[in-house]
Amino acid sequence: MKPIVYFSLFFLISIGLLSCDNAPAIDENKVFRLNRYENVSSLDPAFARSKSNNWMSNLLYTGLVNFDKDLNIIPEVAKSWDISEDGKTYTFYLNQDIYFHPHPAFGADSTRTVIAKDFVYSFNRLKDPNIGSSGGFVLNNVEGYKALNDSTLQITLKSPFPPFLGLLCMKYCSVVPEEIFNNQKYKNDYIGTGPFKFQYWEDNVKLVLKRNDLFYKKDEKGKQLPYLEYVSIQFLPEKHSEFLELIQGKIDMMSSLDPSYKDELITARGVLSPKYQEDLVMIKAPYLNTEYLTFLMDQNQPVPLELRKAINMAIDKSKMIQFLRNNIGFPAHGGFIPKGLPGHQESLGDGYNPQAAKQLIENYRNDNGELPRLSLVTTQEYADICEFVQSELNKVSFPIQVNVVDPGTLRDGKANGKFGFFRANWGADYPDAENFLSLFYSENFAPNGPNYSHFKNQEFDALYQKSLQINHQEERKLIYQKMDSLVMNEMPVIPTFYDQSTTFLRKNIKGFNNSAIDMLDLTRVYKTKD
Repeated sequence: MKPIVYFSLFFLISIGLLSCDNAPAIDENKVFRLNRYENVSSLDPAFARSKSNNWMSNLLYTGLVNFDKDLNIIPEVAKSWDISEDGKTYTFYLNQDIYFHPHPAFGADSTRTVIAKDFVYSFNRLKDPNIGSSGGFVLNNVEGYKALNDSTLQITLKSPFPPFLGLLCMKYCSVVPEEIFNNQKYKNDYIGTGPFKFQYWEDNVKLVLKRNDLFYKKDEKGKQLPYLEYVSIQFLPEKHSEFLELIQGKIDMMSSLDPSYKDELITARGVLSPKYQEDLVMIKAPYLNTEYLTFLMDQNQPVPLELRKAINMAIDKSKMIQFLRNNIGFPAHGGFIPKGLPGHQESLGDGYNPQAAKQLIENYRNDNGELPRLSLVTTQEYADICEFVQSELNKVSFPIQVNVVDPGTLRDGKANGKFGFFRANWGADYPDAENFLSLFYSENFAPNGPNYSHFKNQEFDALYQKSLQINHQEERKLIYQKMDSLVMNEMPVIPTFYDQSTTFLRKNIKGFNNSAIDMLDLTRVYKTKD
């Protein structure tokens, strides 16, 4: 039996999953417990597609770089890097004191340091069709990569792409050792360099991770991180059961807000219900997702600009958030770039002004007093949002229809230009404003790209191309803001709200931070006594 199994057995006994009076005690304040109603399908970072897979990969693995809580790029395995003047060559200088989790495959020392060739192997796995990784797309613009020596890795791009460092932060790009991942004997062993190491996994039942004593980070006082000894994840599929486990103190956090318990847990104003404030805390953070209404711009008779602006001014977005979302989210008074992302502007264009909207709308009545017929296409999940828009437009004497279709019909329709007005959303694949603004670049016209509105503007396209030549983040942010302003001036879309994540914690949980990419980070989390 491998040592890793002994550790797992010890843990199961000590937390009471197996009955034994002589089981050694474990400090409950060192165990962080949570539930995932979505099962973990893989602990291999090459398959970190779902939220559950991503969260576990973030605990087990590290990459060249990462994000801090404010989405700044920070060193991880790479202590520093250089970018060539043409923006195509990235040279990373690795920390030489980062170790893989202990494993017998490493020989007598049971571990070894990470070297540049480990990244070459890890990237090769992403491109290997026999592995079938879901993360190969992150290397689409990569010409090649090589280890110049043990501590230096060089990556060359086909063309400049300043958000590339953000792509490298994705868990797909984590480093793994070839000794384990290229050996069928160890196919169920998951060895990385993260703050926790693999201990036990029973599919769809339980997953246990243990503190990595070799983790390279320390706190400001020089104390080894992480503080926790174990992370214990269970998989209850019923969201209401997860809620009950939280309020009973059986788990330490919950990251969802399901309609089955939403009104029980939070008030209509979006704050934690007083009955739970003694035991729980609620953390809200921006989440990189923009909800919006789209106009198809290349129809024979598109909706005129002034009428698009009138529709925007007629919608009380603050009321939408308050009554339909329990104040979870932010009304979209800015542009398309969501709150929480560098480049976001708090205010762009005309705000809520139903009187001005009604005056503009009156200008578009024909000789018979009729207005253009408009049908807003959506799915059942978002029918309430679109019906709210419909009611707001009724108030300014502009009746529209709401057309509810199935998700497949909407996907096909918006990709192929079948709908002139529809509800959509865009969540970040990587946290850079380019990811959102690419929806308005003319060469990305759907169905070959995400420009579903078929928006085309020469100044915007020129700025988009310019942004790809600039590596300085602050300079690029200013260009992004100009691009976002151009979009809002022509209004091919009406942003309705920016999303927000909600996390509920037992009150004795300290050191927890959430970012706009909603990635689970327990490196600095600790528990106080109840």
